[in-house]
Amino acid sequence: MGFSQEIREIKDDIGYCWSLAQMDRIIEYVREDTIASEGSQLIAGISPHDDYLYAARVYYQLFRRIKTKEVVIFGVTHATVRKEIGDPQNVLIFDDYSAWKGSRKPIRVSGLREYIIKNLDTTYYRISNRAHELEHSIEGMLPFLEYFNPDVRITPIMVTAMPFSRADEVSSALADVILEYIKVNNIRLGDDIFFLISADANHYGNDFNNIPFGVDSTAHRTGVNNDVRLIKEGLISEITDKKIDFFMQEMKNVVWCGKYSIPMGLLTAKKVAEHMGKMEIWGELLRYSDTYSEGVLPIHDHGMGITAPFSLKHWVGFFSAGYYMK
Repeated sequence: MGFSQEIREIKDDIGYCWSLAQMDRIIEYVREDTIASEGSQLIAGISPHDDYLYAARVYYQLFRRIKTKEVVIFGVTHATVRKEIGDPQNVLIFDDYSAWKGSRKPIRVSGLREYIIKNLDTTYYRISNRAHELEHSIEGMLPFLEYFNPDVRITPIMVTAMPFSRADEVSSALADVILEYIKVNNIRLGDDIFFLISADANHYGNDFNNIPFGVDSTAHRTGVNNDVRLIKEGLISEITDKKIDFFMQEMKNVVWCGKYSIPMGLLTAKKVAEHMGKMEIWGELLRYSDTYSEGVLPIHDHGMGITAPFSLKHWVGFFSAGYYMK
């Protein structure tokens, strides 16, 4: 099939950096705040998509380690987008843009997207530029991704709501197609292609109809501790189907926006790694934070802003994690 030559335009021009000068300012500040070691070579990672002035420290821990030519990005389908597009479920959503706006230049979409669309059963996906136009969870990855890898090519995939059984089925089919692409193009997992998952953690406060612990400092501490528990029990150390299923069950009790993108991304990465003879993938938490604990980065006169307030009555958690084969 043929694909559009249009470039996907920017949706959020407040919370993210769309000039190299802005990115230089952000990186200059957070570079001195590195807390994670280089460690093993990563094949996959989870990143926040919250405003950079809140979450740049967390983005940086992951993106400084991504050097591959291709990145498959698993994005969220937020509630506002679901409402606008009829709330599709149990499918992946692709775009047909030729490129996405970056902070340096347009970021090209990889040929992998067309390869997937040609070879994946049509019951597993739909194509909607409108969905991708409305959704910000993928574009939030791009300035950081491009900063450390200016010639990167991307395969954007929005993930809709689905149970574990369907995620397991769809990820198996997707992994089979990606594996064939890897073989045909003689590329290596971790060296040439990377799986990137977009997700924010707890959305806490009355605005989110989510105040199970109250709205004081003790409630905030309890909410943060619960986020970290979910990450430690479901998303780090050895990644198994049982652990991913546990994570999805726990997501019924919290307000995260990565409850479907994370399982789909991890299941796909895990299955590709297994097909390549690597029986395990392991995860490590690189950094966790939230909008209330650290607040806004003290960088001024840069043209950036924040898209939501922070307080004990309204805060969002986020984290970065890295995954490697063992």
